[in-house]
Amino acid sequence: MQDKKHICHCTSVHKSSDVRILLKECRSLVNAGFRVSLVVAGAEDEIKHGVSIFGVPKNSGRAGRFLQTVNAVVARASSLGADAYHLHDPELLRGVTTLRKTGAKVVYDAHEDLPKQVLSKPYIPILFRGVVAALAGMLERSMSRRLSGVVCATPIIANRFSMYIPNTVAVCNFPSLEDMPQPVSWDQKSDEVCYIGGIFKTRGAMEMVRAMDELSLVRLNLAGTFSPISLRQEVSAISGWQQVNELGFLDRTGIRSVLSRSKVGLVLLHPTQSYTEALPVKLFEYMAAGLPVVASAFPILKDIVERHQCGFCVDPLDTEAITSAIRYLMEHPDEAAAMGLRGHLAVENQYSWQSQEEVLIQFYQNLLS
Repeated sequence: MQDKKHICHCTSVHKSSDVRILLKECRSLVNAGFRVSLVVAGAEDEIKHGVSIFGVPKNSGRAGRFLQTVNAVVARASSLGADAYHLHDPELLRGVTTLRKTGAKVVYDAHEDLPKQVLSKPYIPILFRGVVAALAGMLERSMSRRLSGVVCATPIIANRFSMYIPNTVAVCNFPSLEDMPQPVSWDQKSDEVCYIGGIFKTRGAMEMVRAMDELSLVRLNLAGTFSPISLRQEVSAISGWQQVNELGFLDRTGIRSVLSRSKVGLVLLHPTQSYTEALPVKLFEYMAAGLPVVASAFPILKDIVERHQCGFCVDPLDTEAITSAIRYLMEHPDEAAAMGLRGHLAVENQYSWQSQEEVLIQFYQNLLS
């Protein structure tokens, strides 16, 4: 019997439990019959979901991570003798030449549009962001030309890469149905709305809490960690904070519990360069759990929400509009429940990970045949 092809995923940034990397891509490839490894900075050696995880030391600070941590990840990965290396962070692209010398294929997973992401980085002075973004784009293109293929988290990112790397596919970060709770009937839920994910100003932290001040009988389940940590003090000073259930970082079990008891899911990303064309996974997780959504009125999100009639799109900077949308859903339970069900069916039929894993598996079957 022919040996299984070995695919080694690598990350210098993400955790070993990362949902896209471990629970979706790695697990799907294991189930498809591949041998799968994952090299992670700051993790312990172990086996999870059939994936062999190899940890390397993680250095603190951006400079240490870019230099020592990247070198450690690339060195450990190249020692494994894989048939293909799958890189999940832009900084790992400088290891492509080293990994190609092993005779392996090298794939890059573009989670986000790097040049647009740079434009919204708060630690880069505003005056220099345009120049840094342009340089980041040039470096990404230069290094990517040595790749065997690219896997992109959205079709828009895939369109950009496909202009200079023909072997490019979009593998969207849709939720896995087996990890999502089944919709709960409206009368079994609490008068709560939820936000799950990293808590940033640019993801609507201030606006969500301000909206609570106008919704006296509604509470906000806020699940995630503040970034920067100083933002918590600023947000907690808003009077609506009294109606916030601060839950911190939750594992998948905790997330399922929040989704099951909440009535509305919030996706209020600000109109930054990196968000206006994004497909936030939380949108689809809310839909999968049967929650009507209140989302930013970006064209890419409006197309989904309005086509499936599963919620409302509003100006994410307009607290009054956010408040009105939440109030309407709370005061019209039958209509809100119907929206939630339509969203759930849309994920089942169109926006589930099960549809995307087929693309990923076919990509690797072609690459390693």
